[in-house]
Amino acid sequence: MTTAASTATGAAAGATSTGEVQKLRRTASAGGADHSAGRSPASTILVTGILVLVAIYFLVPVYWVIVAATKTTDDLFATNGFWFADTFALFSNLQQVLTYDNGIFVRWFANSLLYAGVGAVLATYFAAAGGYALSAYRFRGSNLVFGTILGGVLVPGTATALPLFLLFSQLGLANTYWAVLIPSLVSPYGLFLCRIYADASVSPSLLEAARLDGASELRIFHSVGLRVLTPALVTVFLFQLVGIWNNYFLPLVMLSDQRLYPITLGLVNWRSQTDRLPEFYQLTTAGVLLSVIPLAIAMIVLQRFWRGGLTEGSVK
Repeated sequence: MTTAASTATGAAAGATSTGEVQKLRRTASAGGADHSAGRSPASTILVTGILVLVAIYFLVPVYWVIVAATKTTDDLFATNGFWFADTFALFSNLQQVLTYDNGIFVRWFANSLLYAGVGAVLATYFAAAGGYALSAYRFRGSNLVFGTILGGVLVPGTATALPLFLLFSQLGLANTYWAVLIPSLVSPYGLFLCRIYADASVSPSLLEAARLDGASELRIFHSVGLRVLTPALVTVFLFQLVGIWNNYFLPLVMLSDQRLYPITLGLVNWRSQTDRLPEFYQLTTAGVLLSVIPLAIAMIVLQRFWRGGLTEGSVK
């Protein structure tokens, strides 16, 4: 009887083990770990619904811009704003935008690429260098320096525009490219983000191993620090790129030459003339469509770099 009971128990355990193995196999074949534990269908539906509403909130203005850019001025006011008109005028509108006033829009577009591209790259590099230094090197007063820089996050850009204009006027840099480019090189929030990310990701053992290999501190920063900080750098770069590209108040204060305008200031200048010349509605809507293309491209290209754990397993 004891033998029979043992046999039955062993068979039951084997069946249970076989069932667990089959369950694990089904989970693996389904694409990985089972993430549905503790998640009710109601919560899934609620979260999905909220995400859909948020997506609609952000995509509807983009859709409106695309539709509006295909219309003439008359159709823009005479037809449904969220549907196309009978006359598809997108290509003619774009041609007018690119050729109006000897191609001034192309000049504005190039200026924005200069301000946003160079400014975002250098601001990201300086933020990475400062955040890495404050994380990797401990010295007396480092927290005070970090707190002072962090205080810059609380100061809005509009509050510093006028003092910067007075300073740049005394230096003879007002109404030049430098008047917009130099203030764009500073990113207190970017430095804060790089410092926090470096504290969590840059291992002191990894830096010490590089020093033992004879690498200089500058080479360690470029070869190790920048690679580890890649996700944070992409975030800082995109924030700076969007912020500089959409910046309006600083160029408005600093610049008086229309040839130095960024694309935002130029479009507002066109928009201000619509009351006198209604055809500027077509130029403005088509220009807005062209202005969002670089940001969309940057977001699509750079999103693949948002990956964590780049140095997982580098230090045993």
